[in-house]
This record gives sequence, C-alpha cells and structure tokens, in this order.
Amino acid sequence: MLSRVADSIYWMNRYIERAENYARFITANLLLILDLPDRTQEQWEPLIFTTGDNELFRKLYAEASRETVLEFLIQNPDNPSSIGSCIARARENARHVREVLSLEIWQQTNEFHMQLRDYLTDFGSILSDPVEFCNEVKKQCHLFHGYFDTSISHSEGWLFGMLGRQLERADKITRLLDVKYFVLLPDVHAVGSSLDLLQWSAILKSASAHEMYYRKYNQLSPASIVEFLVLDGRFPRSIRFCVSEAENAHRVLTGSQPASFSNETERRLGQLRSNLDYAGVEDVFRQGLHEYLDDIQIGLNNIGDSLAVCYFQSD
Repeated sequence: MLSRVADSIYWMNRYIERAENYARFITANLLLILDLPDRTQEQWEPLIFTTGDNELFRKLYAEASRETVLEFLIQNPDNPSSIGSCIARARENARHVREVLSLEIWQQTNEFHMQLRDYLTDFGSILSDPVEFCNEVKKQCHLFHGYFDTSISHSEGWLFGMLGRQLERADKITRLLDVKYFVLLPDVHAVGSSLDLLQWSAILKSASAHEMYYRKYNQLSPASIVEFLVLDGRFPRSIRFCVSEAENAHRVLTGSQPASFSNETERRLGQLRSNLDYAGVEDVFRQGLHEYLDDIQIGLNNIGDSLAVCYFQSD
C-alpha cells in the first residue's frame, strides 16, 4: 500500500474519532454543570485545557464563556480540531483515497460533511441545545465506524484505520478524565462529596460506560471508575483496551510475534501496552491521576510520531 493512502486512511479515522470525542467532552461538561448547586459556578475553560488548545483559544478569544468555547470546539475553522474542521478533513482524506474505500464509506463521510455544514449555518440553534447536536455527531460517527468495519476487507487499509481510531480514542479518554481533574482543581474540599460522585458518574456516561461499569462494580467510587476507564481489558473505550487493539493491528501489519518488535512503533506500542497490563489503580493514584494521564498522552504522541516516520513520510 502506498504511504499516502495509508496516511489518508489513518487520519480519516483519527478525525472521525476526534470529532466524536469532542462531542463527548462537550456533553460531559454540560452534564457536570447540571449537577452544580449554583449555575454561576459553571466552568468552560477546563474544556480548552483538556483538549490542549488553550494557547490557540487565547489568541482567538478574550474569555472562556459558554458561547466562545462551544464556537471554538464546534465550528471555528481556525481551530483545526473543531468538530467542523475534523469532519471536513476526514471527508478530504476520504476523497483522496476513494478507490480503496467502499461506496458506503464515501457516501457516509460526504453526507456527514454536508449535513454538518448545514447545521453550522444556524449556530444559534446549536447553542440552544448543544446536547442534541452532540448526540447527532456521535450517531454519525458510529455510522462511519460501522461502514468502515463491515464494508471493506480487513487488510492493510483497515488496519491503518484501526490504528488511527484506537490511538485517538485512547488519547481522548485520558483527556476526558482530565476534565474532572481541572473541574475539581479549584476546590479540593469537594473530593468525596455527593457532588464529586455525581460528576464522576457524568464522566462514565460521557464515555458510554455507565451501564458496563455497574455490571462490574457495585458502587460508585473514583478509584473503580479510573480502574475501569484506564485499566479494564474488555471495555472497548478503556485506554488499556485501545492500546492493546492498536498493538494487535500493528502486529498483523508487520507479522511480528508477541514479545518481539520489528520497528520503533512496535516497541513503543508494546511498552505502553505492557505498562497498562501490569499497572494497578493504586499505582495510578500513587503517581497522581493527572500526572499518570500525562505520561500516557506522551506515550501515545510518541507512537504517532514513530508511525509517521515508519510508514507515512515516503512512498
């Protein structure tokens, strides 16, 4: 497979996953706000920090309000990671490699792009009910994933798509958990309160993890929630599961055997997967949740960089 084709499929999947997860971030924050006893305490700036776009945001806006943050994350074309920008880029990548995609994948990506463009012409309606908008974004992203998994052969192109999807998903789950860290940062006395637990529950719901969490645990606790979203080996949005799936896809690409590696990408994937396999939740809190998540984000960024060097920079 040509490197430009692999690159386009990889990034097409990353952009779709990123758009979905930005919709999840927004939903998480809105759910957290609903649980606040005083709506004047609602916070929007944490969303900008968790996406890592705080420097760009400060260049474009004077303050982090509900309107400015939603505009920045949903439609601002100057933000390359806004939902609108991600879907436009996913569509452009799909257009470049239409010959290796199924008709269903192309139609879904193209129609999603056009539908979103129509939505964004009436941003006032989105502001009035951002949850409905975010739910529609998530639905369209799920349709894309369904077509991608069921309408093309699971060969090289599909494997590069899986790498993109799983790495992006793992990264964004770390950032979704960081929403809680930044929201609680101003008031450590709230830790362990009923409000604290309600906010953790909102994080679970935003990760579509609420029902599966309660199948495994009898009660709500920060430690068990972190254990589930970071270290669970079976839940498809846990960080450990995503990294394991990415490593499996990469091993099929290279033909390497377990406990070995053929390039730097495989070494880094195996190292991160092994660290997650043998970590306990007590290790996470001993280091500090924010610091532990930062280390995972650095590891995922390094994997992405090595993928580019190994596969995408030349034909």
